[in-house]
Amino acid sequence: MTDAIARPELPDHLSIDPSSKFFVAAVFEHDIGIRFNGKDRNDVEEYSVSEGWVKVPAGKTLDRKGRPLLIKLKGTVEAYYR
Repeated sequence: MTDAIARPELPDHLSIDPSSKFFVAAVFEHDIGIRFNGKDRNDVEEYSVSEGWVKVPAGKTLDRKGRPLLIKLKGTVEAYYR
């Protein structure tokens, strides 16, 4: 069974923040999964496959603009469509 809808290629660097230069709206029309060090993560805000890092929220801490404070974790990153 093939998909009738063509999916855009996943970029090497992607962010969910619309104000970021790495935000690609066409990619977010589909369900995306991130596998970090062999485990699926649901809390990834930004990733870079070639540099091998993800940014995730640091608990409930917010920055001064009300967005989650992010920490960078390094490891093996895989992005895929679910």
